[in-house]
Amino acid sequence: MNYLLFHDIYMSMGNTFKLDEMLNECIPNIVNKLNCFSSVLYKKNADNYELLYVTENIVETREYEHILNKVKEQFKEKSSVLIIEKIGDIYYYFFELDEFGYLVLTKCNDPLEANILDLIKHMNLKLLHAIKSCEKHGLVQKLENELQINTNLINTIINTVPLRIFWKNRSSIYLGANKLFLKDAKCNSVDTLIGKSDHQLSWSTDDANYYSNEDQKVMNSGIAKLDHEEFYTDEKGNKRWVTTSLVPLKNLNGEVTGILGTYYDITQKKENEDKLKFHRDALEYQATHDALTQLPNRLLFIDRLEHSLYLAQGKNTKVAVLFVDIDNFKNINDSFGHTFGDSVIKEVGERIKDSIRIIDTVARFGGDEFVIFLDNISEIMIVTEILGKIIKTLQVPLIIHNHTLYVTVSIGVTIYPHDAKNAHDLIINADMAMYKAKGMGRNNYQFYTEDMTQKSLARMKLESSLHKAIKNKDFLLYYQPKFKVDTQTAEFIGMEALIRWKDENNQFISPDVFIPLAEETGLIIPLGKWIMKEGMEQIALWYKRGLNPGRLALNFSMLQLQNNDFISYFQSLLLETGCKHEWLEIEITESQMMKNPDKTIVLLNLFHTLGIKIAIDDFGTGYSSLSYLKRLPLDIIKIDKSFIKNIPSDEEDLAIVKGILALSKSLNLTVIAEGVETIAQKEVLVEHGCHFIQGYYYDKALSAKDIEKYL
Repeated sequence: MNYLLFHDIYMSMGNTFKLDEMLNECIPNIVNKLNCFSSVLYKKNADNYELLYVTENIVETREYEHILNKVKEQFKEKSSVLIIEKIGDIYYYFFELDEFGYLVLTKCNDPLEANILDLIKHMNLKLLHAIKSCEKHGLVQKLENELQINTNLINTIINTVPLRIFWKNRSSIYLGANKLFLKDAKCNSVDTLIGKSDHQLSWSTDDANYYSNEDQKVMNSGIAKLDHEEFYTDEKGNKRWVTTSLVPLKNLNGEVTGILGTYYDITQKKENEDKLKFHRDALEYQATHDALTQLPNRLLFIDRLEHSLYLAQGKNTKVAVLFVDIDNFKNINDSFGHTFGDSVIKEVGERIKDSIRIIDTVARFGGDEFVIFLDNISEIMIVTEILGKIIKTLQVPLIIHNHTLYVTVSIGVTIYPHDAKNAHDLIINADMAMYKAKGMGRNNYQFYTEDMTQKSLARMKLESSLHKAIKNKDFLLYYQPKFKVDTQTAEFIGMEALIRWKDENNQFISPDVFIPLAEETGLIIPLGKWIMKEGMEQIALWYKRGLNPGRLALNFSMLQLQNNDFISYFQSLLLETGCKHEWLEIEITESQMMKNPDKTIVLLNLFHTLGIKIAIDDFGTGYSSLSYLKRLPLDIIKIDKSFIKNIPSDEEDLAIVKGILALSKSLNLTVIAEGVETIAQKEVLVEHGCHFIQGYYYDKALSAKDIEKYL
């Protein structure tokens, strides 16, 4: 056996691109040249094995089964070595063809020599390449045939459908169209259209400009414009309506390369719809609105309320129903007459409408009664805020027919699903609560349940106290130390600024109580400014005294960062206090970041360019998207204390912590563990590569004076 024999085999592999012909010529050539008895070629498809070729010498079913079972065994064991097996006088040679399959050769009496086996392995590479080339060629031929068939079909379709169809390149130059469009464009054939712009066709200049601009909007944004109704003026000066769709055409890389457009005439349909809509709207409005105030009536209100309750059930949110009654309205009617009373009702209705949100509904049920439902309520304080607005807006006197009149209302409030599950019971409960408000002296509101009334009053009291505390600066700044640790030592590296507030009884109010309220009311803006100034002044003072307090972490909410003057105020404070950028880091909770991640990225990049470190707080609780996480200009990840408190005993929490550490390492981020309270927690964190810690194990949050023991 010599290389010439293999050369002949190689030549038989390249004689044709048809797989069957190539195998029928090549495999027998291999068998003959190598003086083998038979050959089998298997291809692996998922978990099955396709028989691509078998020589006529193998005829017994049991021999097929033996070979196939051996092939399956080799794939299962992921063996890539040559397998030689002898049964009787027959030698079986199992050659792996990469991940493609197996070639099996059988030889009687004498085995193949070792040098021949090495040459066969090289031959198999050539065989595998030839098989793949044949398969690729066959696929290309098939695709070309299908493409031609599909091209003919597409041409038939676009010239058959009752739509005007056209397509253009990135510069709004026409590349093709169907016959209906060619007729509108006054083109005899598609060849007279291709290569032209809208300004070279029969449209007016204004229309051509509009079409080109709309094309570019869709192509620049990559967003399709679908079923858009628009009009144009025809040659006779008549207004014609069409429904237009524009879809960006993209290449395999997702790049916009052109646009596909369709339109069809809907002028008659549009005119008929306008006539029907005018009459239908007039009748529907009369049936669903109060004639005096033009507010929704009982029928429309209940319909909207039931729909809102249905949605609230699915979203697990609340709905509030408010029953409003004008106090002493009978005296107004008796004193000034019903016409005057009607004017009062209209004015009160307008003020109530202006006090609620767009998503809410106020209706007049009759007489001097108004009913409101507040939709999509996540927190009860939303209800109390709107109640306060209604009462406040009515404190301004009404000017009716040159008479100045002071009007108050009594309001009853009920909450779905706490108080009732359907519209009928909610309205009844709100009515009962309204009478409770009248019994409490009028000009107030009462909840259907006492506990909600008390919570509402407590919330209003807390908000009032918070306003006063911000005005008087009745706050303290405490500092939670941070440490760099290993198995033996702990080095103080900085601290986190934490706000504290004592009430009139010198008792601390939890930040978990007043910080959310400050964010909801917008008071977080002035409160945040106080924290910034106090923190910057303190750390600048420490550095001025020659101490080394490390970096100070300041906590911010997105509401603060999005404030228009925040950046400029921040920079002015740096100058005013003498605080340097490198002494500070900013902490934002993960949930805050994920509310509007794209905007967060822009805002945080502004701070990052100033050289300020950025930390993501409470990590693991806000459902971060990794695609956003890698785009955020982060330096530090703080593992939320909820994952720390149960380690190392809780294996799930420990797995989460280890995963966060691994992710942070791959992103080159520093990790700080919050809430470390035990030596076991500290040791397992250090063991898994977390060397930055804060928590009660080392110290609690301290006053500025007490923190100096570390400095």
